[in-house]
Amino acid sequence: MRKDIISLKNIMDSIVPITRFNRGEANKIFEEVSEYGTKIVLKNNVPTCVLVNPERYEEMVEALEDYALYFEAEKRMKSAEEEGFISSEKVYEELKINEEDLNDVDVEIE
Repeated sequence: MRKDIISLKNIMDSIVPITRFNRGEANKIFEEVSEYGTKIVLKNNVPTCVLVNPERYEEMVEALEDYALYFEAEKRMKSAEEEGFISSEKVYEELKINEEDLNDVDVEIE
């Protein structure tokens, strides 16, 4: 079964009543999370927790970080358009450096 297709069956399969934990089925539930990616834990028929496998969690965190960077870039571009861009020559002048100074700098790229 594909994990990324949303259907009623997928939603129903992802629901876990808290009573399953109370019955000692945590290991089985965690295996299901590993297999299917997520489980929604219900307590008194109300979602209280979402269990996500580590890979999916990492994907979600990376996506949020990407969105945050995108929105920051958008904000900076808008601000630069309103306030005017600063030329590299002006930055060099203010910092009292030139392009040759930058060529001598070692940069680590991850």
